[in-house]
Amino acid sequence: MSAVMTLASCTGGGTSQEESAIGRSDIRIEGRRMTPEALWAMGRIGSLAVSPDEKKIAYTVSYYSVPQNKSNSELFVMDADGSNNLQLTRHNAYQGEPSWIKDGSKLAYLSSESGSVQVWEMNPDGTDKRQLTDYEGGIDGFAFSPDGKKLLFISQVKTVKSTADKHPDLPLATGIVTNDLMYKHWDEWTTTAPHPFVADFDGQGISNVRDILEGLPYESPMKPFGGIEQLAWSPASDKVAFTCRMKTGLAYALSTDSDIYEYDLEKGGFVNLCKKDGKGNSGEMAGYDTNPQYSPDGQYIAWQSMARDGYESDWNRLCVMNRQTGEKQFVSDDFDSNVDAFKWGKDSRSFYFLGVWHGEEHIYHIDLTRNNKLVQVTEGQYDYASIDFLGEGLVAKRHSMQWGDEIYALSLNEGKATGVCQLTNENKHILDQLDLGQVEARWMETTDGQQMLTWVIYPPQFDPNKKYPTLLFCEGGPQSPVSQFWSYRWNFQIMAANDYIIVAPNRRGLPGFGMAWNEAISGDYGGQCMKDYFTAIDEMAKEPFVDQERLGCVGASFGGFSVYWIAGHHDKRFKAFIAHDGIFNMEMQYLETEEKWFAEWDMGGAYWEKDNAIAQRTFANSPHRFVDRWDTPILCIHGEKDYRILANQAMAAFDAAVMRGVPAELLIYPDENHWVLKPQNGILWQRTYFAWLDKWLKK
Repeated sequence: MSAVMTLASCTGGGTSQEESAIGRSDIRIEGRRMTPEALWAMGRIGSLAVSPDEKKIAYTVSYYSVPQNKSNSELFVMDADGSNNLQLTRHNAYQGEPSWIKDGSKLAYLSSESGSVQVWEMNPDGTDKRQLTDYEGGIDGFAFSPDGKKLLFISQVKTVKSTADKHPDLPLATGIVTNDLMYKHWDEWTTTAPHPFVADFDGQGISNVRDILEGLPYESPMKPFGGIEQLAWSPASDKVAFTCRMKTGLAYALSTDSDIYEYDLEKGGFVNLCKKDGKGNSGEMAGYDTNPQYSPDGQYIAWQSMARDGYESDWNRLCVMNRQTGEKQFVSDDFDSNVDAFKWGKDSRSFYFLGVWHGEEHIYHIDLTRNNKLVQVTEGQYDYASIDFLGEGLVAKRHSMQWGDEIYALSLNEGKATGVCQLTNENKHILDQLDLGQVEARWMETTDGQQMLTWVIYPPQFDPNKKYPTLLFCEGGPQSPVSQFWSYRWNFQIMAANDYIIVAPNRRGLPGFGMAWNEAISGDYGGQCMKDYFTAIDEMAKEPFVDQERLGCVGASFGGFSVYWIAGHHDKRFKAFIAHDGIFNMEMQYLETEEKWFAEWDMGGAYWEKDNAIAQRTFANSPHRFVDRWDTPILCIHGEKDYRILANQAMAAFDAAVMRGVPAELLIYPDENHWVLKPQNGILWQRTYFAWLDKWLKK
């Protein structure tokens, strides 16, 4: 269904903010090929919320302006069939996280219109906008209680004294003094922690605000990416479940052991549910436990659970606890991959969840009344990205390697999706101007006799009688799937539009092919996973349309490590390399990265542990040890606010290449982290990326 986008009527005349708000682009594209400007012109659908009567859907779209070098997000609402689509906001301020309140008569949402992010409400037609909170420091996420009488929200709490706090007479001093770890995280110097707060709500505003973790230095939700999904209201509105890793400093840096806690609003205080009896007496669950959800009838609580401490990519299973007895069971064991997100069935005896299998993220159903029977609900060459109920069916976001997220309604019959209706067409006006490359799944035999799925993306108007330069794409993670993802930086369609064939293997160490395949990479960065990469490019190089003399290798994060490593081992296969945010010197990475548990697990230990065979093998495979073999032009890209893999890794790789006489280029972003988030920096990334490839692969 094609959704017609119209503007909501306003109460009073339009303001200058409304008139100048960044919105849907009217870009005109020449030549029917994807460009960096076309990518950044696309609207990006975010969170969505279904009304209580399941007749309307509210959702957000983010828009970007390259000239202004910024973005904003807007709120929309449409009928359940995609009709009557209205834009509710038009303002160069953040608008997000829509939630239906007051029996569906109002939409609550976050907005920075007042200068800080607060909770607002409005009518479902966009009228009568009103600010509900004015909490100092702002609000990062929120959820109203089921009875509508309380507000759960997230706000930052100062946990570390600043230099000015310690030395009031040095207010302009910028030095940071620390004596413990986790002084930095992701892209920030650690000074605050998010805390969950509960407040009374009278329909007009909040009062009696309580910090659930008052006086404690812990995070809930957990940085860097946790949000309101890590907290939950009980159906009776009397308890709040929250995710927390109650550790700081070195202990925090070495552990992934987060637990689910339950806060009692009447009595105060909280208990740890991740004990065998549910009362905190014995038998802690040792790994990541996150994202609690109560069953609709309140009898159970479920969450995602990993078993082993220190392992971020452990098997993520669905744990269900009986709230009366404390008894727990893992109900997703028949799925040999991860539960990435889930939702209770309306009957409180079933689940829908998202999981990746064989390079596709689909919706699955578990029936607790039938011995946890597992059914795959959706199928097809794409990824689903959310789940909610809509009438007798479901509503979800979906994307693929050919288009970004749109919203779809799914009809169900006997647990299977029998009909799919597209409700939004956010970027149809752009996609209609483009010719897109076809995506093909190929299975290849690896050097150890296994079968590996490899995605191959072809240029638009592909001609099998021509020879094309071809790129090996190396995935990051290292344990993140090469599924049907859509990226606004590592975008396969823009690579294809520049007449490159892309080879994207699901090498060893990726989920969706069983846990043994997923775990094979830990402690073996230079092993079978690298052989898998060579298998993929060597198999494709046999094709008559692949130019063996014009092969490139590209990747970010672990993919960047892969590029640096392959540069010293490729036996002249490749003519150009690009590494973004990659690990070059693993000994330095072990000490520089902030989350030490990651390096400890994946590298197998410290480089000074001379009797640790796994660790010694890891560090013997550090890319910097093979620079003497580098002979191929390389582009190194990094952000200086990347505290996961520090920018000196790219600088060292670049310096080494130049000193070796290897053609090299360095792109450094002083203001970007592990990603590239600013529009003009994103355009610069694409231009630099293709200029480098074209220079060496299209001579």
